[in-house]
Amino acid sequence: MTAQQLILSLVLATMVFSVALELKLDDFKRVAQTPWAVLCGLIPQFILLPVGTWLATLALDLPANMEAAMILVAACPGGSLSNVVTHMGRGNTALSVSISAVASVIALVATPFNFSWMIAANPETASWLQQLSLDPTGIWLSLVALLGIPLGLGLWASHRLPVLTERIRKPLGHFAVVALIVFIVVGLIKERQLLTLGLLPILLLVVLHNASGLFLGWITSKVMRVSERDRRAVMIEGGMQNSGLALGIIAVQFNSDLGMVTLASLWGIWHIISGMGLALYWRRKDARLVD
Repeated sequence: MTAQQLILSLVLATMVFSVALELKLDDFKRVAQTPWAVLCGLIPQFILLPVGTWLATLALDLPANMEAAMILVAACPGGSLSNVVTHMGRGNTALSVSISAVASVIALVATPFNFSWMIAANPETASWLQQLSLDPTGIWLSLVALLGIPLGLGLWASHRLPVLTERIRKPLGHFAVVALIVFIVVGLIKERQLLTLGLLPILLLVVLHNASGLFLGWITSKVMRVSERDRRAVMIEGGMQNSGLALGIIAVQFNSDLGMVTLASLWGIWHIISGMGLALYWRRKDARLVD
């Protein structure tokens, strides 16, 4: 593992650990009390967006590594920033936290499962992986290291060391988010020769992909008839995939393939912009209703 891969892995583990510090037993009790709303948030993440992405890669004539990156991002659970953005947009933050908690656990099984079958079912990506001699089941090891272990440690610390947890929770969370953003920006600056007009098609692809996640969250919440505040949480959870986790997997399993890193990095920046934009729109909407 290179120094860059090690740094990214530590940043991601810190981010997951800080999110786990936010989780309490009451969060999981809320899951039992509102299973319909939680299920509504999980369907776009683990079924609709992955399957929709797979269908899109079959229809589009893209390089195999780009299609693999799209599939990997879609297979990842919601990002830790989703809770913050939901809160800013005056959505149901408790529901957002509950969905994130359940999604993090489900992802240990669902992410490698979805990635494996979608890659294998796309002739372009399947042949590319064979050329790399990569076993998709290796994603399991990355998820255990980047998600499972820090999640378990965070839950343990939250339960056993509540005073220390309360003291470090916010500073650690802020540090992890800033560190990830800095890592992405530094990576893009390092590869600044790529930041040309030729990058616009990839950016457009990322924007449309992210928009489809938000839309699938919206349509699912409309069909399942959840409340307005719950709908906001579901939309954000559906559109803010954990691109940081995808970058970590790309670094470890794909030797930081440039095309995959570029797409996942652009997603990491864009989903913050789209999420914050939605939050601002919702706040202004609420302000108009009060006036």
